[in-house]
Amino acid sequence: MEKAIFTISLDFELHWGRLDKVQLQKMQYYYRNARVIIPRLLQLFEKYEIEVSWATVGMLFAENWEEWKAYLPDNKPYYRNPDLSPYHWVSQQGKTDGRSLFAPELIESIIQTPKQEVASHTFSHYYTMEPWQTFSQFREDLRAARKIAYDKFGLNLESLVFPRNQYNDDYQAICFEEGFHAIRSNPKDWFWKHTEDEKLIKKIFRTGDTVIPMGGKTHYSMETLDRRVGYPINIPASRLLRPYKKNSLFNRRRVDRIKSELSEAASQKKVYHLWWHPHNFGNYPEQNLLLLEEILQHFDTLREKFQMESKNMKSITEMFSKSPLKVI
Repeated sequence: MEKAIFTISLDFELHWGRLDKVQLQKMQYYYRNARVIIPRLLQLFEKYEIEVSWATVGMLFAENWEEWKAYLPDNKPYYRNPDLSPYHWVSQQGKTDGRSLFAPELIESIIQTPKQEVASHTFSHYYTMEPWQTFSQFREDLRAARKIAYDKFGLNLESLVFPRNQYNDDYQAICFEEGFHAIRSNPKDWFWKHTEDEKLIKKIFRTGDTVIPMGGKTHYSMETLDRRVGYPINIPASRLLRPYKKNSLFNRRRVDRIKSELSEAASQKKVYHLWWHPHNFGNYPEQNLLLLEEILQHFDTLREKFQMESKNMKSITEMFSKSPLKVI
């Protein structure tokens, strides 16, 4: 089964993923740009026949505040830090402009674009490593995410990305029990572990690693994927595509590094998993789209030279559907 695979997963969240970080009023222009960028991303993916998993916060499926309220779980996450909760945020902020919070028309455009998977980023951008939240709250959150996706678009969500990369192995069985067959986990490097504990040194190493090697290999073998009975397939991330920054000397270096890593993965028949947030392109959208297209063009040459394949998370799961699982 050893093949060279290029997979992309996107964390589609708009303000639900940043409400504890920055005021909505300061970000509305940024999100307006993101709403314009997403159709253009889809055009690029269709042009280069790229499969993508769009890990979408369930609240984005709602049309308006009334519909949002109708799908809220009874047992909501309770964090020691209440500022992390979207429910607390709404109670403090009030029901503000939904353009930065609801996006069913963009989800519809994803569905209508070939080779795209609508995946889950949980219903409420749920944090599995935060104190005081519980297994039962997480389970209800996943059920709310699956229900709104099915009711609105007839979707059975099958892949999941943990918000803020708060990957928690203890929650994998719940994911599987609630219908998720694949999850994205973090790179194995120490500076990607325990992302709820965001020490400055970790941020420095993660940023530096986009320019020079500071961790292990970013590619891996399909045969090494964690596949256990009663658990989803674990598909680790390889590299975060960081956005273009004005006057940065590292814009070119970051892209060249991704292309080099992708080439190495292709030549060795490995998996390379790129991810980012669509709203990351909100500043300097044209420059970001050009850099992304350069990466996709490079993949196109690798597809021709090494028969590297584009697969989203669901497609990778389907590749294993007839293979035996590990029994633990």
